[in-house]
Amino acid sequence: MPQALEPHDRTASLEDAVRCALEESARLGASEAEADASIGQGLGVTVRLGDVETIEYQRDRGMAVTVYFGRRKGSASTADLSAAAVRASVEKACALARYTAEDPYAGLADPEALARDIPDLDLDHPWALTAEAAIDIAKRCERSGMAVDARITNSEGASVSTQRHTAVYGNSLGFLAGYSGTSHSVSCALLAQEGEQMQRDYWYSAARDALELESAEAIGVAAGQRACARLGARRLTTRRAPVLFSPEMARGLVQHFLAAVSGSSQYRKASFLLDAAGEPVFPAFVRMSERPHIAKGLGSAPFDAEGVATRDRELIEGGRLQGYVLGSYSARRLGLKTTGNAGGIHNLLVGSDAACSREALLGQMGSGLWVTELMGQGVNGVTGDYSRGASGFWVENGAIAFPVQEVTIAGNLRQMFEQIVALGDDIDARASIRCGSLLVGEMTIAGE
Repeated sequence: MPQALEPHDRTASLEDAVRCALEESARLGASEAEADASIGQGLGVTVRLGDVETIEYQRDRGMAVTVYFGRRKGSASTADLSAAAVRASVEKACALARYTAEDPYAGLADPEALARDIPDLDLDHPWALTAEAAIDIAKRCERSGMAVDARITNSEGASVSTQRHTAVYGNSLGFLAGYSGTSHSVSCALLAQEGEQMQRDYWYSAARDALELESAEAIGVAAGQRACARLGARRLTTRRAPVLFSPEMARGLVQHFLAAVSGSSQYRKASFLLDAAGEPVFPAFVRMSERPHIAKGLGSAPFDAEGVATRDRELIEGGRLQGYVLGSYSARRLGLKTTGNAGGIHNLLVGSDAACSREALLGQMGSGLWVTELMGQGVNGVTGDYSRGASGFWVENGAIAFPVQEVTIAGNLRQMFEQIVALGDDIDARASIRCGSLLVGEMTIAGE
């Protein structure tokens, strides 16, 4: 593999493949067509206990094409971007369309919604990383973590990953555009042991630009400290108490909210927030803002998966739901307009003017459970019922008393959202959802 992730621009060759698909679709009589072609390349290394466990080079390419004959739809894909393979895929998509039922909501995005000006969001920062250099970073990361405390006796490994992805989308309405983006990460997971008890924890850093990653040593130290902090964990008796979600865990609650207000959940009537637009869902101090054009943002995109322009919007304002998260198809099903979210949300910022430090949140909680890890999938998106295994720390009088394990926290998401007491200013920006800690006034904690 070359020392760098081939920094030359591959957009032109992908545009040629997409044009070929659109031209062939028109030749075969399709009334509308769209195609998405991409090339991805990356390197991943994992080291465990000082030895190299895996080295993976990745190089993928492919195209998906969808054709419409009126309201009949057919799709096909190929990993071969040669003209002959692209034409063959289009032919298969056209053949499939003849057998599908008509869907009155199927079709391309509305022309007026398509992006016309494509902003440069500074998403492409290739990392000239050799396998040898990646191994060195991973070893330094793990070594630093193992040196934190004599009680750290084992490791699940340290990993380094660098990825570069280039994609082009085009449709028969005249839209054709693409861009490249990178993502890099370093992570470490360690095990600490004291007596018969063993605890595991991890830490990681992720960024578009490798220069903005935390140092390998800092990541290892954080993983080691977190693992040791969990030693001596015990169960709790069953009770009701406040629950503070760490930023990483709070993100999961926001994801459940987004799933509930997605267009597909709404038109299928499978949401605990059905028809909730305009209603108060959170306390008035909570706001959620989508900001798709943040430079180097992990969730940034100049347009969505349908070529629709992405724009700033307020999803939650004054605690009220301002609208749903829609692509063109779900929008038509609901009699609404797309919000430019085909393919997902783009940098959702969760915050409050009254956001406070984690120490202040612990003080405000008084006595309760600080959750730093969740397990299981006990979430019902239709009813909002929530029940998941958890671990973290019991807090007394605003101070950490002891680590906790093997408990279950339970509630109903609608009620949990309404009972949010405060948000933290400890924003975690390592994903497309940026949020801090989140304090819920009361939940059931099931233990002994």
